[in-house]
Amino acid sequence: MKILKFGGSSASTPERIKSIIEIVKPNLKEDVAIVFSAFGGVTDQLINLSKLALEGNLDYKQKLEQLEKRHLDAVRELTQVSTQSGILAQVKVQINELEDVLHGIFLVKERTPRTLDYIMSFGERLSAYIISEAFKDKGLAVEYLDARKVIRTDNQFGYAKVDFETTHKLIRDHFKNHADVQIITGFIATSESGETTTLGRSGSDYTAAIFAGALQASTLEIWTDVDGMMTADPRLVKKSFTVPKMSYEEAMELSHFGAKVIFPSTMQPAMANRIPIWIKNTFNPKAVGTVISADSVNGKLIKGISSMNNISLLNVQGSGLLGVVGVSMRLFSTLAREKVNVILISQASSEHSICIAIETDSAARAKASLEKEFLHEIQDELIDEIKVVQGLSIVAVVGDGMKHHPGTSGRMFSALGKNGVNVVAIAQGSSERNISTVIQQSDVSKALNVLHDAFFLSDIKTTYVFLVGTGLIGSTLINQVKEQFQKLSSHNKLEIKLAGIANSKKMLFDENGLQLESCVAQMKEHGEVMNLKEFVRKMIYLNLPSSVFVDCTSSADVAANYEEVLSANISIVTPNKKANSGAYENYQRLKQIALARGVRFLYETNVGAGLPVINTLNDLLLSGDKVIRIEGVLSGTLNFIFSSFTKGKNFSDVVAEAKAKGYTEPDPRDDLSGMDVARKILILAREAGAVLELSDIEVENLVPENCRGEMSADAFLAKIKDHDAHFEKLRAHAEAKDKKLRYQAIFENGKASVKLGTVASSHPFYSLSGSDNIILLTTERYHDRPMVIRGPGAGAEVTAAGVFADIIRIGNYSH
Repeated sequence: MKILKFGGSSASTPERIKSIIEIVKPNLKEDVAIVFSAFGGVTDQLINLSKLALEGNLDYKQKLEQLEKRHLDAVRELTQVSTQSGILAQVKVQINELEDVLHGIFLVKERTPRTLDYIMSFGERLSAYIISEAFKDKGLAVEYLDARKVIRTDNQFGYAKVDFETTHKLIRDHFKNHADVQIITGFIATSESGETTTLGRSGSDYTAAIFAGALQASTLEIWTDVDGMMTADPRLVKKSFTVPKMSYEEAMELSHFGAKVIFPSTMQPAMANRIPIWIKNTFNPKAVGTVISADSVNGKLIKGISSMNNISLLNVQGSGLLGVVGVSMRLFSTLAREKVNVILISQASSEHSICIAIETDSAARAKASLEKEFLHEIQDELIDEIKVVQGLSIVAVVGDGMKHHPGTSGRMFSALGKNGVNVVAIAQGSSERNISTVIQQSDVSKALNVLHDAFFLSDIKTTYVFLVGTGLIGSTLINQVKEQFQKLSSHNKLEIKLAGIANSKKMLFDENGLQLESCVAQMKEHGEVMNLKEFVRKMIYLNLPSSVFVDCTSSADVAANYEEVLSANISIVTPNKKANSGAYENYQRLKQIALARGVRFLYETNVGAGLPVINTLNDLLLSGDKVIRIEGVLSGTLNFIFSSFTKGKNFSDVVAEAKAKGYTEPDPRDDLSGMDVARKILILAREAGAVLELSDIEVENLVPENCRGEMSADAFLAKIKDHDAHFEKLRAHAEAKDKKLRYQAIFENGKASVKLGTVASSHPFYSLSGSDNIILLTTERYHDRPMVIRGPGAGAEVTAAGVFADIIRIGNYSH
């Protein structure tokens, strides 16, 4: 014997019912019985009809007509005209009966649980009857069975308890006397006194399991709208997939914590009789599905991750709990009297506190009842005020493979911690099958995704990038990510998704990842007006795991948001020097926030573009080395100017050439002022441990006095010609001594300066050419021969590459 059950979503339209008939046909060669739920959405409609009638709202009549039309239309579409009259008449009889009950509620303004159960029963009675007639119309030998004839319960309306002994006998007797395939109403039953009852949440699944247990079925198939039990909720975790095998206990744990494919009550009769339960998809009948049985070994550490929202935490604590026998009994007895379901319990070994998780709807009632129960202890200050924390969720990791397997909880909490998900409470049973955590409800999606990656896709890591600035560096970065995407995914198991992008005018978001080939064009065409505060707010609201804010601007306004970004557990990568060269207090605060939040604040490209300067310096310091002196040529622009400024060339012409080649800022005075170099040496000095402000640095401004102030770049280039003789004198003087001019930054003995100087042919700076940078690090270990770091110090390609490398570091760190 095989029992099949089809849910409301599977039987939502006549077209779906026709497909069910095709699914069932091959099974009719063997003993089979089929259980049906009400048509999709009908049970909720029936409850709403009764609610409107109770409120005295005559709209219930119009909605009843709509319900009647839906069922009559189904009859007309599923059966031939020659047989319809009798079927339509029977449906109208039931609708008239329903109308009479609703009218009674409307008149007396009362709706008891008994009446509501009776009203809800019409959904399954109508659907199973119509579907049975549709089967007969196809020439199939079936018989309609109202489950109220054979399932006996108590009179606990709304969630009746089954009398299994009587029910099993009635079911077996019925099947002995009826050879045709039975089309059975789900959800409904009859009390000992003959009144209609319902079996509670997922009652139709339970009905199917009851029949399976009574008839010792070989298989129970639950046909629904998903391919089986998933590793996580596919609406929240896009990478979730079907679990082929699962134990009864694993499925029970997952269903308890929110996996709504199957419910615990369904599994109890099947589990008691060791009947395999198959979860199949009506919309994809060829899918293998999930089998739930006693044998579920497939080598996986865990089978699924589920969550339950709208949870509140009650905390009972105080010295009066320590060593006092009976406190827990009083607590749970009180909650039981109030019919408050306790979902999770967590108690420290100190016995100082008991923490329980309950549904938020019950929180106020639970708190009031406990305050009454422990009134004297609270008054005597033996127990503190009972606190309720709302806005929480439970996330549970479930799997038989966790038994005696070290490191599971470590992997779980590491993944949550690195992504800024705070764990409020923890519970784990001695079975080691379930680790449950209570977290903020706003973090559920992020938690599910990071845990899913950690346990099911541990070899694939996803990092979500939010990019501000799509100029030369930003656009180059996008191209580099696009070109390396496949290699990163296949070789490094890292996926970088661009979840947000913005320039000074527009911004665009897509939490599933923007198309790298067209994201800038899409932003310009379809993006909303850029608002920096709104960009940050939306990024924080999306709360994606392993998020990175990438600032490819030189804006102080963007840098001003770093504190908020880091505080929201989002890492930052930036070539923007404004934050780290601003007030020392702010520089320190950003680093402290990043450390406290467990996120990264990376700015390798602040100095030397893509050169490994800051990382190298930090590695030396972390390993115990001490910095004695830092000197460098830190401006690719100024190095190009002074390495190109040779005999026979005018200084003004070299500056103009540098501007024409794109080496300078739009106004070359921004480079010649030396402030950019000052910011860089300030950052290096701070990394080395110096407490310095930008104003502490001695800066030689190469812009002549009469070239400063307001004037255009062209006017400046014309004006500086007047100073060619001055610069030629400096060059010639250096050349006469076989030296060259270099604009140098020096940090030593706690002081920093940037100025134009000369270097001899023996100095590493002497041979520097083009737009290269060079840094000499003199430390206790590298004392006689300083460490030299040299290479391109400017350009979009190398700067973007440095930013890209920092993003990859964070991607590897966050998982």
